[in-house]
Amino acid sequence: MSLTTALALAVASATSGAPIVDIDLAGKAPEEIPGYQPGGSGAERRDPSGEFLYSVSLPQGTYRVTLTLGDKRSAGRTTVKAESRRLFLRDVATRRGQLVTRTFLVDVRDARLPRQPAGAPRFGQAVLLDERDLASFSWDDKLTLEFLGQPRVAAIHIEPADAPRLFLAGDSTVADQYTEPFTSWGQMLPAMLDDHLVVANHAKSGATMKSFIAQLRFSKMLTQMRAGDWLFIQFGHNDQKSEWPMTYLDPELTYPAYLRSYIAEARRRGVHPVLVTSPERRNFDDSGKIKDTLGAYAAAVRKVAADENVPLIDLNRDSIAIMQALGPDVSPQAFADNGKDRTHNNNYGAWLFAAAIARQVAEKIPEIAPYVVLRNFDPSHPPLPGAVPIAASIPLDEGKPEGS
Repeated sequence: MSLTTALALAVASATSGAPIVDIDLAGKAPEEIPGYQPGGSGAERRDPSGEFLYSVSLPQGTYRVTLTLGDKRSAGRTTVKAESRRLFLRDVATRRGQLVTRTFLVDVRDARLPRQPAGAPRFGQAVLLDERDLASFSWDDKLTLEFLGQPRVAAIHIEPADAPRLFLAGDSTVADQYTEPFTSWGQMLPAMLDDHLVVANHAKSGATMKSFIAQLRFSKMLTQMRAGDWLFIQFGHNDQKSEWPMTYLDPELTYPAYLRSYIAEARRRGVHPVLVTSPERRNFDDSGKIKDTLGAYAAAVRKVAADENVPLIDLNRDSIAIMQALGPDVSPQAFADNGKDRTHNNNYGAWLFAAAIARQVAEKIPEIAPYVVLRNFDPSHPPLPGAVPIAASIPLDEGKPEGS
């Protein structure tokens, strides 16, 4: 069967609700499977461990992915990411001849917006995307899986699913970073939830609360939201930039007003808003304490959460605890560009921040607490880098995300 035929059948299956992909890889080389893509431009920098991408054309929606991992002939250690490097399975070990099954939910989207009624204001037919967006797996017409480490994949099964969605609105510390070495907590969070809740990460590098609206990203989220979904809101890093006059929000008046507007839009649709304070930047003073660069914005989020009776995830507090626990010497290993970047995490640092969020979700939001699979994380005693192995993604790009 040709790749074109396989993709056409996939779209037809998605429409009918039947299984979209049901592939037995046992005894087959991955390259024999339609949708297989080899390691790509980053393959030459690694040992030939069999890393590969698998893509299938799908309309936007929620999909349940069931993987059978293992191989009769050899042991493996499989890490799985989906779309733009969202982590779902980390370092799953299988012995020779052992098979294990893992299931997770993936959000797939496109940039299109519903057509406006006649006479309504015209804002455009799609989310405003830049070159990085267009080159990514986040806004295309397919679901992409990335198999890393020493992957041993016996079967892939994909089908439509119906589950509550956890929407993420935010900046580069939340967004799907498309290439190594940059990673956000939003990309690590899916690995800390079970298959009853799907993360829909719409955050954007460089975003402010104003630009998120102007680029129609918030509009896209609102068109997809349904009653019972969740909206996590985390801005501040770029909103505080007074040198960006068109998008600057002061922490006393306009920033709280925009937070309340986002909350109101969610509640009008029966969606549950959650406020997240921004992670602090990694700047130590001479006494080994983290300097405050976002305190006024974190305080504003805490006040709005209390006033509006909205759950609060205090990542600002926990990020400071994590960095101070690691100290000035070890904490750079949690940030991109070998620690030269003081704002954007690498895989390890993003995992720490996401673990802090998962712990607070389990403590503070009882409706979705049962879906959290990682709970016993202590920000004041974070694991060291060697204790959290996370395979790097295949693409490699040193380009820094927008924002700081």
